[in-house]
Amino acid sequence: MSRYTLAGGSGSPIAMADATDWLDAPPPLPALHGAPEPARAANVRIGTASWTDRTLLDSGTFYPPAVRRPEQRLRYYARHFSMVEVDASYYAIPSEQMARAWVERTPEDFLFGIKAHAALTLHPFEPRRLHAEIQASLPAPARLARRLYAHDLPEHALESLWRRFLAVVEILHAAGKLGYVLFQMPPWFRPTADGTAYLARIAAATEGLPVAVEFRQPLWMAERYREKTLELLRRRRLAYVCVDEPQGTRASVPPVADATVDDLAVVRFHGRRHETWARPGVGVAERFRYLYTRDELGEWVPRIHALARRVRTVHAVMNNCYREYGVQNAKDMAALLVHES
Repeated sequence: MSRYTLAGGSGSPIAMADATDWLDAPPPLPALHGAPEPARAANVRIGTASWTDRTLLDSGTFYPPAVRRPEQRLRYYARHFSMVEVDASYYAIPSEQMARAWVERTPEDFLFGIKAHAALTLHPFEPRRLHAEIQASLPAPARLARRLYAHDLPEHALESLWRRFLAVVEILHAAGKLGYVLFQMPPWFRPTADGTAYLARIAAATEGLPVAVEFRQPLWMAERYREKTLELLRRRRLAYVCVDEPQGTRASVPPVADATVDDLAVVRFHGRRHETWARPGVGVAERFRYLYTRDELGEWVPRIHALARRVRTVHAVMNNCYREYGVQNAKDMAALLVHES
């Protein structure tokens, strides 16, 4: 008998979700299959990298028609999944009030991964989306710029951005609902002295928090650097983010399954749309528009089982957030983990 079960009930993991008791609304359209109880297999939590992706909302395949308001959507999502990754925090730091609302709208056992703001991961960002006080402290040319990088900010503005982001994180942490903080590093972040020094800065700034690092530069996990990279993360107590993504491009990080801390492993599924993965100018919806087959997801089942034996919690996160693709594949993964252990 499998030691993995779906948390929250005895229903079949591929049964249609019964939403008739949710605001007297009809169930989602039959394009989406999966149990209404939170998708979780033992210490493996399964979810998606967004619950408000516009293509998902517009598709009408997951949320019932009566589930329209933000608080309704999060409550409904949490009936199906035991975690979610906050993507919006990469573009603009949420308010502390919003973080408290997330806590209140989700079950006690629900966890959030939260993506670090673009400036904190050395990506470009829009200054107009910074907090008003930070904007006001910038020189006029910076305030009017279409995009900036962290090195364009005065030190006091960057420190304020760190403080505001970590204040939101601490609300989730204090409530027992922080799964991890995700630092997704850009392709130009390379395994150099500057790169390793910045990882040390991340570790120091987030000490005491569960932090996961994803590399988008393949050199970090190339054979000649791989063991050094993993050892660096172990020393800094940073969790390595395992990835499934298109292979064979200049931007392809290999699908290495490993853990660098005892309490956390994260696996992020980006789809396998090879033709758009490394193409400049491709929008997010097109880059991640990929629906995994059960066989493709099945390749990760033994790897996730192995990770689950090594760490306290594994998060399997579907980042193929296009229409119902992510939520469907998250339910598929839950079923595979339960029945193919």
